Amino acid sequence: MSQVADLSHELARFAATTKFSDLPQAAVEAAKKSILDTLGVMLAASGVEPAVRPIIDLVLESGGKEETTVLGFGGRVPAGAAAFANGALAHALDFDSQTPWGAHPDSSVVPTVLALAELRGGVTGKELITAVAVGQEIFIRLRCNVGWHMDWNLSTVVGCFSATSAGASIMQLSAEETANALGIASLQSSGTMEQIFGVGSDLRGMYAGFTSQASVNAVRLAQRGMTGIRNLFEGEAGLFKVYFKGEFEREKIVKNLGSEFLSGGMLYKYWPAVGNAHTYIHAAIELMKENQFDLSEVKEVRVYVGDFQQRMCSPLELRQVPKTLVDAKFSLPFLVALALSKGQMRISDFTSVALEDKAVLDLARKVVPVPDSSFNWTSKLPDGKVEVLTNDGQTISRLGNSVPGTSERPMTWDELKQKFSECAGAAIKPCSKSRIDEIFTTIKGLDDLADVSSLVRLAG
Repeated sequence: MSQVADLSHELARFAATTKFSDLPQAAVEAAKKSILDTLGVMLAASGVEPAVRPIIDLVLESGGKEETTVLGFGGRVPAGAAAFANGALAHALDFDSQTPWGAHPDSSVVPTVLALAELRGGVTGKELITAVAVGQEIFIRLRCNVGWHMDWNLSTVVGCFSATSAGASIMQLSAEETANALGIASLQSSGTMEQIFGVGSDLRGMYAGFTSQASVNAVRLAQRGMTGIRNLFEGEAGLFKVYFKGEFEREKIVKNLGSEFLSGGMLYKYWPAVGNAHTYIHAAIELMKENQFDLSEVKEVRVYVGDFQQRMCSPLELRQVPKTLVDAKFSLPFLVALALSKGQMRISDFTSVALEDKAVLDLARKVVPVPDSSFNWTSKLPDGKVEVLTNDGQTISRLGNSVPGTSERPMTWDELKQKFSECAGAAIKPCSKSRIDEIFTTIKGLDDLADVSSLVRLAG
């Protein structure tokens, strides 16, 4: 009996052979929306997230061959360096897209393909769409079918393979070269969930930059003839055995690969915060709309939490008063207090000044978690429940269901344009309305674009 080739070769073959004509319309639309959404989030981060500046400054000061663009800030640097900067911008606000099962492919896929598309030159809109769809598909199939125990950060551990596959598609690598690129990228398949659960670090917002840079370099090295790892995923000491205790479902990963695309279900965020908090944010906003009471009369706010959300409340005294913008976006007490206080949530609500808002912080100190296993994160992101207790004995509760930006209420093109407009307006060099309209029109009609370098110049 002949030995079945390692899964990496099947994924590489899919990446190398998939054409625009193979994509269903839902996958095409998701890829275009992801490009628009990610570009917008990058531009916003350039203006409102100071944590990105060490990376931006390092890249621009180091200089080098002028190959690709650092978005928002301008300037051209080597492709890997541009991907490093742009990837950091893409996830810095935690406002980037996610799969219906959580985790973030686009913040590493999009910076990778844009850097390589500008480097290669002459890349059509259809080629860009195809590459993004390939990366999203590989990410989803790996993310959903490995034995995850909230130990590895899947956005980086899996993301390096999806971004590398997408980059290989842009550079028109063969199946063998793509498999080699995946093996090279595996040296950067890393990052544990401690970067997510811990407090005080900027890395939770920056990780996509490291992934994007590694993916660009892996593709370019494979193109130059460097070989990879033949049994990358399923070998004796392969990724699945070492990282996931041998727990993976190969048949599900490859089922209908190339003929069925799950990427059509990509989701786009309404609010600039960790996706697991959105059901609670929605519950808090809707609770304030539906009820009349004075926040000064609030005695306690209870948030019913499962396994993952409990980590967003611990240690409670630090989560109630976050010290960094990155931590604020992962603090359930702060996010719920902010949503209750403002009745909404915008990019402008996350600034150094906003972290000192006494009304929000006083309310955040009243937010306490109530452990409830029915809110555990299993196959989908769970609903959230917020309960307000007032001094006069009222108890008002709201479940965060039918949340904007979820599969039940996906964002429309009009809503995405509004989000993009707000993001582009927050850039370090704010975009004019006419420029915003031109970027939006270009991406919506990306199928007909002859060279995506013009889009990068327009957005950059």
